[in-house]
Amino acid sequence: MTNNEHAHAPSDLRALAEASNAWPFQEARALVKRYKDGPPEKGYVLFETGYGPSGLPHLGTFGEVVRTTMVQHAFSLLSDIPTKLICFSDDMDGLRKVPTNIPNQDAMSAYLGMPLTSVPDPFGTHKSFADHNNARLRAFLDQFGFDYEFRSSTKCYHEGLFDETLLKILRHYDRVIDVVLPTLGEERRKTYCPFLPVSPKTGAILQVPLVAKDPDAGTVTFHDENGEPFTVPVTGGHVKCQWKVDWAMRWDALDVDYEMAGKDLIDSVKLSSAIRRILGSRPPEGFNYELFLDEKGEKISKSRGNGLTIEEWLAYASPESLSLYMYQAPRKAKRLYFDVIPKTMDEYYTFAANYHTEELDAQLRNPAYHIHVGQVPQHDLPVSFSLLLNLVSASHARDKAALWGFVSRYAPGAGSKTHPELDRLMDYALRYYADFVAPTKKFRAPSDMEAAAMRDLLVRLDGLADDADAETIQKEVYESGKTQEFGSLRDWFQALYETLLGQSQGPRFGGFVALYGIENTKSLIETVLAGKAPA
Repeated sequence: MTNNEHAHAPSDLRALAEASNAWPFQEARALVKRYKDGPPEKGYVLFETGYGPSGLPHLGTFGEVVRTTMVQHAFSLLSDIPTKLICFSDDMDGLRKVPTNIPNQDAMSAYLGMPLTSVPDPFGTHKSFADHNNARLRAFLDQFGFDYEFRSSTKCYHEGLFDETLLKILRHYDRVIDVVLPTLGEERRKTYCPFLPVSPKTGAILQVPLVAKDPDAGTVTFHDENGEPFTVPVTGGHVKCQWKVDWAMRWDALDVDYEMAGKDLIDSVKLSSAIRRILGSRPPEGFNYELFLDEKGEKISKSRGNGLTIEEWLAYASPESLSLYMYQAPRKAKRLYFDVIPKTMDEYYTFAANYHTEELDAQLRNPAYHIHVGQVPQHDLPVSFSLLLNLVSASHARDKAALWGFVSRYAPGAGSKTHPELDRLMDYALRYYADFVAPTKKFRAPSDMEAAAMRDLLVRLDGLADDADAETIQKEVYESGKTQEFGSLRDWFQALYETLLGQSQGPRFGGFVALYGIENTKSLIETVLAGKAPA
C-alpha cells in the first residue's frame, strides 16, 4: 500500500511548505531534490524504520517511527510521488544477552546465540521472543494509526527477498571487506566475515571465520561448533549478514530512500552507505537524531529497561503529547522520564489551540500540524493538565466526579459529555497524581515573613466575590507578596506551593484559586497558619 493521501497539494500550501523551516519539511526537501527528474523505478519513495526485538520496545523505537511518518507526510505535500513506510524487525539476529527486564531469565540463557524467532517467549503469549516483541510494537503502531507495512527479517531471508543482494555481496566480497576491516579492532579483523551462517546442527547464528567462498556457486564454507566444515548457499536463510552489512543489504534489497538513525550510529550509517555504493546503489537520505536519556542522564537501553515504555507514557498522558515530545528538537538529547509528562501535555494542547487561529505558514510550523498530519482537532479545555494535577493535590479528589464538581462551578455547563477531552485528562491526572505526586509531597511550615503575607492574602480573598476570575485573584496574590521583602515574587509563589500543596512548583496561583474555590483556599491557608499540614 502506498500513501498518496496528500498528492497534488494546493499550490499555495505547497509553496509555503517549500519555504517552511519546520524540520520535517527540511528533511523532505532532500528527497524532493533526489527525485527532481521523476520517481524511482519502483514507482514510490520508500521510508524505513528499523527495530531490533532483542528487548521490549521503548519510546525511542516509537520516536523513530513517528518522526519518519512526519517526514513522509511533509514529502507528500512537496511531491506527487507516492510513498510507502516499512517498519522492519531484525528478528533473525542472535540473542546476545538476556534482557534484565523480562521473566524466566535463567531459562533464556540456554538460547544465547539463537535467532530471536527461535527463542521461546518468556511471557508465554507467543511462539517466540521476537514474535512477542514484534506484536507489542505493532499493537502500539496500530494504536497511533500509522500507515505502514511490517517486515520480518526472518521471513525476508527465508522467503528469498534478500537473495539477489546476498549474491551481490558475495561477488563484491573483497570490496565489502576492505571498507569494513578498518573499522574493527586488530583481533576482530582476523576472523571477520560479513556472513553469519546458521548452524545446520543447532540452528544457532555462528560467529565463525570464513573458510572458503564460491561466488559462481553462491556458497560459503565454515566450521561448525565441532570444528567440522560445512558449505551452505548465502541464499534462502542459510546465512545472516553481520548487522552493518545487513543494514546496507536491506537498503539495497528493498531500495530504501529514507531512514533516520540515532546519533550513536553515525559511523554505521557511513559504513553502510559505502557498502550500498559498492553494490551499485545510492544510500538513502536521512538524519541522525539525538538519543533519549533516563532520569539519571544515561542512555536508554532496551535490555536494561531504564527508560519509559510506550505503555507507561500512555497510562499517564495522551498519545498526542507523546508525539509532541518526539517532534520537539530531534537533534537534542532529552530526558525521557515521568516528570516531563505534565509540561508536554500542556504544551500539546496549547499548540493545538493556537493552530486554529494561525495563518497557514504558521500552521505549517506548528507541531500540532505534523502530529495530526494536517487534521488538527479542536479541543475545549477550560482547565489545563497541570491545573488539574494541583486541583487533585489540594482537594484530595480520588475520582472524576469530585473533580467535575470543582470544574462545573468554575466553568458552568462543563461536564463529561460536553467536554470529553477534559474528562480523558482527568483520568490521566488522577493516575499521575497517585503514582508520582502524592508519594513525593513534602509540606513545610511558612516562615514568619511568609505567614504575614498569607494573612494579608486571607484578608484580600475575603474581600473578593465568590465568582472572582483568575486574573482578579492573581492580582491580589501579587499585592500580598509585595507587602513583604521577598527576594522576588517567585519566592512568594514558591512558598505558597510548598506550604499549601507540598511541592516546589505549580500553576498560576490565581487560576488555581478560581478553580479550587476562594473559600476552600482560605480554609487551606488557615490550616497552614494554624501549624497543621493540609489533610
